[in-house]
Amino acid sequence: MTELIQGADGKPRCKWCGDVAEFLPYHDNEWGYPVADDIRLFEKLCLESFQSGLSWRTILAKRENFRNAFSGFNFNKVAEFDERDVARLLADAGIVRHRGKIEAVINNARRAKEMVAGEGSIAAFVWGYEPDPADLPEPQTQSTSPASVALSKELKKRGWKFVGPTTVYAFMQAMGLINDHALGCAMRDKANRARADFDKP
Repeated sequence: MTELIQGADGKPRCKWCGDVAEFLPYHDNEWGYPVADDIRLFEKLCLESFQSGLSWRTILAKRENFRNAFSGFNFNKVAEFDERDVARLLADAGIVRHRGKIEAVINNARRAKEMVAGEGSIAAFVWGYEPDPADLPEPQTQSTSPASVALSKELKKRGWKFVGPTTVYAFMQAMGLINDHALGCAMRDKANRARADFDKP
């Protein structure tokens, strides 16, 4: 069974959110709740790609800087970025200055525009990969899944970059496509209620 911690309010929570103080509000208010907003979905895919090889604490601490640097992750705007923007971003100490990942965000913004044109929205596309909760193993016991492998494969086929199965699985956890809050975590039922009330795109 996944280990839990007890919060200051006496409620049990996923153990990982006790690692650093800034994880707690993220865990309680964001992680695992269903999202249908295309900008938020695009942002999360980008931030998860930046996390690759780093800690989520690093990315979360820089999230507002990333938002400022990438026009609020409005993919219609980011798709217009050019080499001058790449140079600007590589000089921005407030973000992770990795050329490949920066260029991937710009590429993925263009692919996101194509997806919206073809599928109606990013949300409609990604929620088509939501697995049946009955098919999921115990929470937080894996880093990929058949659904994340399938979604990763299709994104790559469509030209997206830095979207491997582990990155996509973390995205699915965070955006509520699965409820991976630990059994016994006080937020698991809250996330389940949010999923039950969610109108899938």
